[in-house]
Amino acid sequence: MATNSRIEWTEATWNPVAGCSIISPGCTNCYAMRMAARLEMMGQEKYSGLTRRSGGRPKWNGRVRLDENALDIPRMWKTGRMIFVNSMSDLFHEDVPLEHVKRVFEIMEGCPQHTFQVLTKRSSRLLELSDRLDWPANVWMGVSVENSDFKFRIDHLRLTRAAMKFLSLEPLIGDVGSLALSGINWAIAGGESGPGARPMRPEWVRSIRDQCIASSVAFHFKQWGGVNKKRAGRILDGRTWDQFPSIAA
Repeated sequence: MATNSRIEWTEATWNPVAGCSIISPGCTNCYAMRMAARLEMMGQEKYSGLTRRSGGRPKWNGRVRLDENALDIPRMWKTGRMIFVNSMSDLFHEDVPLEHVKRVFEIMEGCPQHTFQVLTKRSSRLLELSDRLDWPANVWMGVSVENSDFKFRIDHLRLTRAAMKFLSLEPLIGDVGSLALSGINWAIAGGESGPGARPMRPEWVRSIRDQCIASSVAFHFKQWGGVNKKRAGRILDGRTWDQFPSIAA
């Protein structure tokens, strides 16, 4: 469990679920698959048997493991922090039972000192379960959109009862075009990184930034990405973009 996350837009990660399956092109080079395989080699039973080798690289095999022992971890962190929920899975994966999702939400509601960032590609199930969940104000709900083919996820997000809604436009592997940003509080954009990273064009990012400015949506540019993301950096038009939404949004 990472208490000092290297992800630019969060502070810690919490994984009450491990494992996933590939659902769209944005999953192709998912860092979590590589990390799960590495953690298994390090002897972490939680990640054992969750990936397979394909094309010389680890890929999700579709197995999902619920981690009951991880549920209470946020309660142990007394000082408030921003927590990315399930960096190594998807809380709305079809094999995560509703009761487990509810337990995660109960923990989040019971830890008002924290802000929880939940991110999914499975927006259809998110919408299906939305009315069956209690949505505390400290839960930020987001969807991943990697190109224009998946903008429907934004429409699903907008229909949920989450108080704060955000977009993760990463890995950005295509132009998303015009975005309907009504009801959206925050947008993160970033290029793919690591082995096999697909290129991102500057005009795609500028379009997102400009639309966010026009709609008064907080904009955060995470990275240009590439094989060496540190060298590529995260400067866009002479500056960093580290905006966050208002907690009261």
